[in-house]
Amino acid sequence: MTALPFDNSYARLPERFYARRPPTPVAAPRLVRLNRALAAELGLDPDWLAGPDGVAALAGNAVPEGADPIAAAYAGHQFGQFVPQLGDGRAVLLGEVLDRTGQRRDIQLKGAGPTPFSRRGDGRAALGPVLREYLVSEAMAALGIPTTRALAAVTTGEPVVRETLLPGAVLTRVAASHIRVGTFQFFAVRGDVEGLRALADHVVARHYPEAASAANPYRALLEGVIAAQAELVARWLHVGFVHGVMNTDNMSIAGETIDYGPCAFLDAYDPGTVFSSIDRNGRYAYGQQPRIALWNLTRLAETLLPLLAEDEAGSVAEAEAALASYAARFETAYHGGLARKLGLAETRDGDAALAGDLLKRMAENRADFTLTFRTLCAAAERPEADAGVRDLFVDPTAYDAWAKDWRGRLAQEARDPAETAAAMRRVNPAFIPRNHRVEAMIEAAVERGDFAPFETLLTVLSRPYADQPDQAAFAMAPEDGGVGYRTFCGT
Repeated sequence: MTALPFDNSYARLPERFYARRPPTPVAAPRLVRLNRALAAELGLDPDWLAGPDGVAALAGNAVPEGADPIAAAYAGHQFGQFVPQLGDGRAVLLGEVLDRTGQRRDIQLKGAGPTPFSRRGDGRAALGPVLREYLVSEAMAALGIPTTRALAAVTTGEPVVRETLLPGAVLTRVAASHIRVGTFQFFAVRGDVEGLRALADHVVARHYPEAASAANPYRALLEGVIAAQAELVARWLHVGFVHGVMNTDNMSIAGETIDYGPCAFLDAYDPGTVFSSIDRNGRYAYGQQPRIALWNLTRLAETLLPLLAEDEAGSVAEAEAALASYAARFETAYHGGLARKLGLAETRDGDAALAGDLLKRMAENRADFTLTFRTLCAAAERPEADAGVRDLFVDPTAYDAWAKDWRGRLAQEARDPAETAAAMRRVNPAFIPRNHRVEAMIEAAVERGDFAPFETLLTVLSRPYADQPDQAAFAMAPEDGGVGYRTFCGT
């Protein structure tokens, strides 16, 4: 078998960090999709990956030379309840490669069979969730949002048993790393300070090398993760993304979006929107995501207390000081992004209130989130295009009252209207993974073996900021505004 250029740093950590476990072979692997551009970015040979030996590796039927398959150990708070041992129950990290820029990237098989962390599960993945994660993670990458990536999707030729029999599949996921807040919690709950220190040193070297030279490297590490997460969640809000399961084991230390289970995107704007069928109390609603990110980061800070100072009082002071930076970092990222979405290049007093007023009026009038901001691009250039925005509001006069203030603010900008509109189109997508389109794609693949909708949607979403007039139907909201839409975790 052709060797992949593995260099497996995590597998060189102490063995209590993981369980060595090869993927479990499947009956009849078939390649559904290979991300050739990503393969080339990773320095891999797309033609080899698409061939028999490559598909065998992507399905878990063969372990490539240089791989060191492991299932990582971690803990986590799930909907606020702490579970001291979770771990990779259906995923196997094949190893790490250095991409063409020298960045270290994990290559993981998701749905690769049972591991010691499977908790009586089968360790497999159904086709629907695999296609959802492939599509949405690649859409997020095209939107410019830090995310894990999808290298390949392979069907297994075997059914998985959920509420019914479903076709099985394996996703090959690429990540800066799969280290989570829950990874730190795994060692903290066991009082394993040596393990915590080894993990923290590994994360500093891999993700935050500048922290190594700081006066307090572990506080600098915490501050780095806080900054990355504040920026990430702000970007989620800018495109109407709802993660759905922001458990601490689903928060990446690297600042990437990870684990696309019951995720979805807003249609009609409502900050209280919840999609996940198991989020009965709205813990992970769209508008709650910034607060939950801080809650998760506080749990991370708690794990680092033994490393932050010599005594408990000093450690708590260091942690609190670091966490105090979150609010300002998030607000700066969030309001800065909203200002750009409204065509404002200069920062002025009142900009945050102007954006907040629009969002309030959108919520009251069930205006579609993505369409409102995209249609505003034309309105910034041509006032007669206001008609398109007004049509999105139950009461069009609610937009009129706001638009007067908006145009007054735009008049203070140095750019001409055409430049403003062009800048707005670069940050306001025309195309997102509309929930009804994602569901239709999954149904076609699962029920009829038809992957054409998947390929079409993937192509459209690869250029989210382009108008694509021939694909305009994919930009439209569902007729019912997405009311009552629910997602499921897919495990």
